[in-house]
Amino acid sequence: MGKVYVFDHPLIQHKTALIRKTETSVKDFRQLTIEISRLMGYEAFRNLELEEVEIETPTEPTTVKMLKGEDIAIVPILRAGLGMVDGILDLVPNAKVGFVGLYRDPETHEPVEYYCKLPNDIDKREVFVLDPMLATGGSAAAAIDFVKAKGAKNITFMCMIAAPEGIEVLQEKHPDVDIYIAAKDRALNDHAYILPGLGDAGDRIYGTK
Repeated sequence: MGKVYVFDHPLIQHKTALIRKTETSVKDFRQLTIEISRLMGYEAFRNLELEEVEIETPTEPTTVKMLKGEDIAIVPILRAGLGMVDGILDLVPNAKVGFVGLYRDPETHEPVEYYCKLPNDIDKREVFVLDPMLATGGSAAAAIDFVKAKGAKNITFMCMIAAPEGIEVLQEKHPDVDIYIAAKDRALNDHAYILPGLGDAGDRIYGTK
């Protein structure tokens, strides 16, 4: 079973509190999303493989440890997942980026695919699927289905806010996927919105509400 990591870092908790506030502007919401993603990335990338490399410093040769290869792919779930991309790319700027486009049917709350474009070598990469919200788990599970269908095997899911229902669904459908969460919330309401949550992440990132 994949592991679930809920962050307790003070900076992540503080910034997640700010991003929840109704009065947080679009500009600040967007910037906080980047900052939270960057902070989460430090821990999510903890297990990246290192290798010893010989280098020259200004004073002498030495052996240092560097990433064995930046064979990483970032796959945001459109559109809200795009808000997390810059924070992750700050840490791994050579990562390739793919996209999965999904929207939630307002009646059934089930995900509907409208776009999927992934790197050709996705099967050789460590894949990080990004979405600010893990609500019902349907969109995340469907996006990971598409990524696995292209051959990816080593997959991690990252989100800022998660409901217990979504965590349960994602673990059931993809027990091999680790989940990184900035904050685990109480429940879903009758419209499948997370409580207390932060509203619609896509609307708040792009000011479309």
